[in-house]
Amino acid sequence: MKVRQLVLAASAAVLSLGLAAAPQVGAPAPDFTVVDSKGISHSLKDFAGKNVVLEWTNHDCPFVKKHYNGNMQALQAEMKAQDVVWLSVISSAPGKQGHVSGAKADELTASRSALPTAVVFDESGVVGKAYDAKTTPHMYVIDKAGVLQYMGGIDSIPSAKVDDIAKATPYFANAAKAVLDGQAPDPAVTKPYGCSIKY
Repeated sequence: MKVRQLVLAASAAVLSLGLAAAPQVGAPAPDFTVVDSKGISHSLKDFAGKNVVLEWTNHDCPFVKKHYNGNMQALQAEMKAQDVVWLSVISSAPGKQGHVSGAKADELTASRSALPTAVVFDESGVVGKAYDAKTTPHMYVIDKAGVLQYMGGIDSIPSAKVDDIAKATPYFANAAKAVLDGQAPDPAVTKPYGCSIKY
């Protein structure tokens, strides 16, 4: 009996720390508070009533370069035109590949003609780990009610070749369009590919 009580107590402790489980499609998306490249704070709850895209990114990653040399800006423009909030999330820790200053993030956004709502920093990795973000890119779609509707790869061909974008099944784009149409994405979970996030 004592062993069972200890197990239950340990389980409760893990739950209280918020470390219990990966995020689940169909459940509320983990809340977060992050600061963007301009020093402005954002919380998920600030965007209640809006669809939200989270894009984990690392400008030095060849897989990220593939999409910024291919289709990422068009996806951002399409989503923003429909009042979707697009947050590009940098979880690279200080001293690790992909970690940048706010000024450098803004420079990258401008030089690539990128169109995120904001570039936000997760230097501690707390947000990335709450979302179980594994790679750059790793894409998430959250609906207007704050429910996680999609998590996974940007598309179906795990290469760093721009030419493969046109041949791939656009998992993320299809999922985002489904959510905008009030539908459940299918598939709602896919395997992400890219560079490992540098926590």
